[in-house]
Amino acid sequence: MITFPIHTSNLTLQQAGGKGANLCKLAALGLPVPSGFIISTQAFNDYVRVNHLGRAIESALKGLAADDLPALERACAAIQAAFTAGKLSVALHHEITSAYNRIGGSAPVAVRSSATTEDLPDLSFAGQQDTFLNIIGEEAVLQAVVGCWASLFTARAIGYRMRNNIPHLGAALAVVVQQMVPADVSGVLFTANPLSGLLSESVINATFGLGEALVSGQVEPDQYLCNNADGAVKSYTLGSKARASISKKGGGIQTLTMRSAERKTLDEAQAADITLMGQKVQAGFGSPQDIEFAFYQGNLFLLQSRPITTLYPIPLYSADPLIAWFSFGAVQGLVGPITPLGQESIQQVVLAMGKQLGSPQTLSTQTILASAGERLWTRMSDLMRNPIGAKVINGFVLGYIEPGAASAFDELNKDPNLRMGSGRLKPATMMRLLRFFAPIAIQFPLGFLNPKRARQRFDDRVEAFLATVRIPASGPSRYERLEAFIRFMEGNGGLADALPTIGPLVIPMIGPAMGSLALLNKLSGGAAGGGFDPLVMDVTRGLPNNVTTEMDLALWATAKAILADEESKQVIANTPATLLASEFLARRLPHPAQVAIQTFMDHYGMRGVGEIDLGQTRWREDPTPVMYSLQSYLNIPAEAAPDVVFANGQAAADAAVEKLCQKVGSGFGGWFRKKLVRAAALRIRTLMGARESPKFTAIRAMGMVRAELLSIGEEFVAAGNVLRPQDLFFLTIEQLKALATPSDATDWKAVVAARRAIYDREELRRRVPRLLVSDGRVFYDGMPTLETKGDDRQGFNGSPVSAGVVEGVVRIVLDPRLTRLEAGEILVCPGTDPAWTPLFMVAGGLITEVGGMMTHGSVVAREYGIPAVVGVTHATLRLQTGQRIRLNGSTGEITVLE
Repeated sequence: MITFPIHTSNLTLQQAGGKGANLCKLAALGLPVPSGFIISTQAFNDYVRVNHLGRAIESALKGLAADDLPALERACAAIQAAFTAGKLSVALHHEITSAYNRIGGSAPVAVRSSATTEDLPDLSFAGQQDTFLNIIGEEAVLQAVVGCWASLFTARAIGYRMRNNIPHLGAALAVVVQQMVPADVSGVLFTANPLSGLLSESVINATFGLGEALVSGQVEPDQYLCNNADGAVKSYTLGSKARASISKKGGGIQTLTMRSAERKTLDEAQAADITLMGQKVQAGFGSPQDIEFAFYQGNLFLLQSRPITTLYPIPLYSADPLIAWFSFGAVQGLVGPITPLGQESIQQVVLAMGKQLGSPQTLSTQTILASAGERLWTRMSDLMRNPIGAKVINGFVLGYIEPGAASAFDELNKDPNLRMGSGRLKPATMMRLLRFFAPIAIQFPLGFLNPKRARQRFDDRVEAFLATVRIPASGPSRYERLEAFIRFMEGNGGLADALPTIGPLVIPMIGPAMGSLALLNKLSGGAAGGGFDPLVMDVTRGLPNNVTTEMDLALWATAKAILADEESKQVIANTPATLLASEFLARRLPHPAQVAIQTFMDHYGMRGVGEIDLGQTRWREDPTPVMYSLQSYLNIPAEAAPDVVFANGQAAADAAVEKLCQKVGSGFGGWFRKKLVRAAALRIRTLMGARESPKFTAIRAMGMVRAELLSIGEEFVAAGNVLRPQDLFFLTIEQLKALATPSDATDWKAVVAARRAIYDREELRRRVPRLLVSDGRVFYDGMPTLETKGDDRQGFNGSPVSAGVVEGVVRIVLDPRLTRLEAGEILVCPGTDPAWTPLFMVAGGLITEVGGMMTHGSVVAREYGIPAVVGVTHATLRLQTGQRIRLNGSTGEITVLE
């Protein structure tokens, strides 16, 4: 249970905890680590077992909430009292004291906690457990060891584990005992800039004395910014360093007041030494590190190293030339992680689109869509370097899709390492583009000349496509079925090849619609200060033939059928949504409700939150979100009924067209301008509803594919290969190929568990960047905060996408599968996809952190006449459920009223 010395140890995380395992690795790299020994997690587990502490821990933790600090403190006190009352075994007592005496008898040591849940690549857990410094004597060391064990259950550690879904009883703690370094100067080195994300520079914080005052926030340190290539100091700032922690004679530490603001803690040579040593550590660990160091009598010691978990990972490092990636999820309204198979399915579709343009890329060689943080990122730098591509970004991506990213693109465009090109297209590229766009361009005139015929033709071709989506027949074994599925996913004529044929079909719909919208706005003179005239936006209300709107109205029809039957109404209204879902799946709801919901599911059950990810649960598998929406719909007053709202939207659109005609119809040529207004409005209302059809078509096809893989997964569950049918979505295509091999002996349960753990931790990430850069920088922010004037009300702004002003109560929603929205509440969320839109039927307004004029949430909000503002930086963090706000969907302004 004791490993001595650290420099010859090769302990794992489970044996030595995060700190201990990392110290072993530092020592193995030949770096200066103070000598000492490690008391393994086995000793902790034995102490808990022998002293029967498991029952005390379970009892104290029962029913705790992560945000109930007084309860956490009481639990901490009870558990630590139980640990203190415990007794060390004779054998362990002897092992610890013997190891201590081998260090030097009464030598001062540092006794450090090292938990199995700390210093991990994605969770640092820094500062959650206790460290005891300058401990002298056998009894003091033994007490410090027990104190470290008990600190696994400090209030902060308990709360941290609860917030990160880490089981308490699965955690264990090792203890590191090292020779005390009575530091002259100590500090922390970040081998990448933790603020900007730049990987080419390090940041050093340093102070006099021990590092305790620094890490506990008691001192303002010196800060050095250094170049990682040669260690040169680029800049520095002197801190006040008004306090210093030092060792006390006889044991323990004390804090002194000092006057050292004008003194440098490090000279340039020392700063360079630390920086270059940090690069060795980073290379050894394979990721940027947060390193604690100390200088004593001119000698440098490394005290610990942990990953910098606050850095968002980038797909590839490159400082020159720069590569920039834009969030795929920001466009799709999906800010959460994507399952491994879901990622590769999307990448396969992009590859198939590339083939249509003559690109021969494969899944392993393509660079258009990269994965980082279990999310997908679209490579944008090639477009940014090209003047023509830059116009596409500024005019379309930032104009309609994600205007909140404009400031990030503006800053990046100033970087010389992007090196703007000439904008010339190679003849071969021009020919590929011509072959791709010529058939699309031929269809454009039909959209302008006969929009109704063009829309009917589009709808017919979509249905014809779906009739062709069939997974080929295969042999009876699970291996043969899985092989056939894989061939369908990646082979010629399979799903990946088929889906890209839908996108081009909608371009001749949306192109004329958007052109007509721009023409209408130009005729009206636009809005004051730029943007769209609210009257023009009203023309897009109540659009016919929008599949998402039709879905929401179908759900309302379901609610009306339930309202018409008293038993169904009472059951749906008064039963928890989760129980309703299980009752529906068991076909035990009252008959009218069962039939009405089943009818809805037959048409829309393949939808779900994050549905672009093949691995996400669909409504037909878990109808809980539908039940929440139905419960909300039962309370909608008659005048706010969705079909009434939709009809009012259509009437408002007709009225807006007449008002625009009056606005532009005076003066010379007014008759012609009025004719243009009516023609443009007809094309907008006939064609723009097709905007949602390609994705809906893809989701219908993906629904068939997902159902097949779940069926195959059930056979692998029965054979004991995996625990759940859904586990197959946590494997890559190459891993599925291996699973389809009867002779394969891989422990797939362990593989899936590891990937699920990464996915689950990524689900907890609240801040996701809009833009990643290959030098490590990330850009989070969207629209800037408004200046507050004259009072203390907080102001925000974003991109206005649906006109109108509303005052209401905020409801923060991170997952619509778990939320029932009350009528009139203002929905505030990270982003939306079509599965969110049933909530729109009862919402008073909409605020999202991502999105633009043409993202689906904006389109649907305009159709329902809900004021909406998108691209609001950290809206889900800066607003709180229950606050009353004013939302102006015409100007983008949001004001907190109370």
